[in-house]
Amino acid sequence: MIKISAFADEAFVSLDEQIAFLRSLGLKWLEIRFVDGKNISSMTESEVRAAKKKLDDAGIGISAVASPVGKYSLSEPFMPHLDLMKKVAEIADILGTSGIRIFSFYPPQDMDVDRCWDQVEARLEKLAETVSGSGTVLLHENESSIFGHSAENCARIGKRFFRGNFALAYDPANFVWGEGITDNVDRCWPLMKEYVRHIHLKDWKLGSKDVGSLLGDGDAQIRELVHKSLSGGYSGFMVLEPHMSSGGRFGGSTSPAQFRMALDRIRGMLDNEKVEYE
Repeated sequence: MIKISAFADEAFVSLDEQIAFLRSLGLKWLEIRFVDGKNISSMTESEVRAAKKKLDDAGIGISAVASPVGKYSLSEPFMPHLDLMKKVAEIADILGTSGIRIFSFYPPQDMDVDRCWDQVEARLEKLAETVSGSGTVLLHENESSIFGHSAENCARIGKRFFRGNFALAYDPANFVWGEGITDNVDRCWPLMKEYVRHIHLKDWKLGSKDVGSLLGDGDAQIRELVHKSLSGGYSGFMVLEPHMSSGGRFGGSTSPAQFRMALDRIRGMLDNEKVEYE
């Protein structure tokens, strides 16, 4: 079963509007990132519980907490970010989700990120320890300029940490935008697939600076990825993050009309694959 989720904060700022929009689309899942303009990681416990009640009342579940954990330089002190990881784990528990999206750090200034493995490994180990035995799964997303910018580095992370509380989140468009790769299904997916438990769906044309494409119209091989992942046995979340109006380091925007078009595209692709989805 494929579960379609969405970053509804790309279309609406307020949680009430995000919920109403998801219901109008017939979607049951939200990838939660910004709530009423506030990053989920900076919300208080009472704010998170209030959000949880609204989501429960609407029948909307959380596919993952899209946290900014790991999206900072290795030159920064680690303890404040470890504390943030612990807080996000508590937020995920309140929201009733097992997934937390994380990243693998930017390099210190003037240092090659590919030579930072020892520091990255040590910090990821500490992050993983915070959720050990809790049922929570850290989902590392490939992202431009961090250690996990390449499929090779993501595979190294996966090989080292993949277990019950750690897996990979696969974003094909980030390979186009950050790495200039237009054949990720051939070059990246084979290296990462055994560790992937979460897929983000946005498309991108090579050379586009900050605006994504309608799914299937860019260079991220969305159709091929859907087919290859499903034929290989993938099940779980596919998360719409279209970035069709704008995209940036900490989020993006997509109009409601564009969001509907993206949803129609992924539903059509899944129909062609003859798989069940919700």
